[in-house]
Amino acid sequence: MPRFEYPCPGCRTRTNLHDADCDFDGVRWTDIEAAYVDILSRLSAEPHTQADLRADIEEWGGLHAAGLSRLRADQRVDGDDDEPLELLTAEEYKERVTHPTMEPLKTIYEKGSVHGAHDNAVFALVAFYEMVGLSWQETREQMLTWLEESGTWARGGFEESSPEELVDSKRHVYERGYGWKQAGREAKAVIDRRLG
Repeated sequence: MPRFEYPCPGCRTRTNLHDADCDFDGVRWTDIEAAYVDILSRLSAEPHTQADLRADIEEWGGLHAAGLSRLRADQRVDGDDDEPLELLTAEEYKERVTHPTMEPLKTIYEKGSVHGAHDNAVFALVAFYEMVGLSWQETREQMLTWLEESGTWARGGFEESSPEELVDSKRHVYERGYGWKQAGREAKAVIDRRLG
């Protein structure tokens, strides 16, 4: 199954398998990628308002609007509708995405994991960091920091003998590009029950 550089603006897949209710199922990947390139090429040169982008891109349509919405939701682009939109630098983007702000990842990241949720919590965060483009080394470092700072490792309940062993045991999640949503929801439910 081929993987693509840009996520579907509807369901975020990077393969040709979309979620069942995705509006972009069946849209050619070259069209999706072209919409992103139209937006990113302009924003990488200089900030634009949304109105300026629409005027500058001759073929602006629903795919462009959805692509811009995805870039903003994924925190790649900063700015409101009436102010200039800016493409974040790689360092700015990395800083933002290492602390997830959307549920269920926000709860997992901020509260840490608890016994009964560890496998899903670690799975979800590793899958998320892969999705947002962190390298394996960056993902590994971020996971080790999270395990310590969130108190997750100190709570115990792991089969592995060290945080490093735990994170390394999830490398397959990173390499296969698994999704994080289901594991994240399941981990959050257990965390909410145990930590309130």
